[in-house]
Amino acid sequence: MLSKITGAVAIAAALSTVPAMAANTLNGAGGTAIYPVLSKWAATYHSKTGTEVNYQAIGSGGGIKAIQDKTVAFANSDKPLKHDDLASHHMVQFPQVVISICPVVNLPGIKAGELTIDGPTLANIFLGKITKWNDPALKKLNPDVKLPDMSIAVVHRSDGSGTTFNFTNYLSKVSPEWAKSVGAETAVQWPVGSGGKGNAGVAANVQQQKGSIGYVEFAYVMQNKMVYMDMVNKDGKKVKPTMAAFQSAASHADFSKAQDFYVILTDQPGAKSWPITAATYMLMRDDYPAAQNHDVLKFLDWALQHGQETARKLDYVPLPDGVVKQIQTSWTKTLGKDAWK
Repeated sequence: MLSKITGAVAIAAALSTVPAMAANTLNGAGGTAIYPVLSKWAATYHSKTGTEVNYQAIGSGGGIKAIQDKTVAFANSDKPLKHDDLASHHMVQFPQVVISICPVVNLPGIKAGELTIDGPTLANIFLGKITKWNDPALKKLNPDVKLPDMSIAVVHRSDGSGTTFNFTNYLSKVSPEWAKSVGAETAVQWPVGSGGKGNAGVAANVQQQKGSIGYVEFAYVMQNKMVYMDMVNKDGKKVKPTMAAFQSAASHADFSKAQDFYVILTDQPGAKSWPITAATYMLMRDDYPAAQNHDVLKFLDWALQHGQETARKLDYVPLPDGVVKQIQTSWTKTLGKDAWK
């Protein structure tokens, strides 16, 4: 069942375009990967402060457009933007938490973690080159599993998605053919498969279709009891999607040397590192009133400092204290002392 997440995202996505701010209300929009934890942060923050946070989970592409069009106070994107893109739209960005992306399947008799896949094989499935679950490449990776003679049904995102950006970025690193023919972006020309809107849409389609494979943020895997695959990482080691594996990959992020905190975390080295992780970013405008930005920063700062245990429980990786301090310092520089003192 996709009760909590699907229902909440559907309600949020159905909201009409709203003004960037209203009294005691902060309006945001963007990626669906962060929604499970952001919704919990928002509920707790509202109970403690009386400030309501309305977030439209419409995908990273939709969030970027919303903040560019000035219809929200803040946005979220799992794809970091380059400096020129930010500057041309009076935007700033900073990481909020680290997410992890996992391949999920719906195969009769197969339980979570019973199948293993590596990057090249995953790319070949999404390229349409591997079409059966009992393909020799999958048999080689899973010699002790009885794989069915069943067609593979690929499920991907239908909307502009930072989850897709990081997934296709990873495939581009492990498959020269993918890099050349498809590439990495929030929306790509998929060689095969059917689309679902948001992480919730992909999760729903996979759960409803036998023989399917898709990719979702790990919080959706856990909350909806999906069948995930283990992966072979950059060091050639088989890893399970665990907090330790996510933290191992995230440990390679050095935001101190990155302009606008621009860091890509896919395919990181390390025997324990999960292959597909990403920082998810908040976007704000430096031409909004300082008082409005201050109210948004109060919420995001509260989440950075007091929402970490909630993030851990949902299998997100909180940012280290040192990175949080870097982010806080950046606010004064990019949004001004009146927005953050």
